[in-house]
Amino acid sequence: MATAKNFKDLKVWQVSKDLVIDVYKICEKFPKNEQYGLISQMQRSAVSIPSNIAEGFDRKSNKEFEQFLSIARGSVAELSTQLIIANELNLVSAEDYLDLEKKAIDIHKMINSLLKYLRKDETK
Repeated sequence: MATAKNFKDLKVWQVSKDLVIDVYKICEKFPKNEQYGLISQMQRSAVSIPSNIAEGFDRKSNKEFEQFLSIARGSVAELSTQLIIANELNLVSAEDYLDLEKKAIDIHKMINSLLKYLRKDETK
């Protein structure tokens, strides 16, 4: 992590934060009766991704960072599941669904790459 001075320097955090904004904008189009259901779940899952990346980055060890990255990766899976449900309920357009799902997949890959980097660094 020599190149990153704080969590805001991490590309995965930046992309994840942008995904949160996208999710909030999409959820504005949902019916009001979903406010405490799928909207709330999707927003919490999305916010959890960059939040856990940030918290993990500021921990004292790579091991702790790895734990928070694993939690963030789980939140990506949660959000992906919720996007599938929203799509099947016709709450999001196919285009919006595919866009958000692609972003989630990219973030998942970025987290996996960062985890590999951290684990490789531990063996040195």
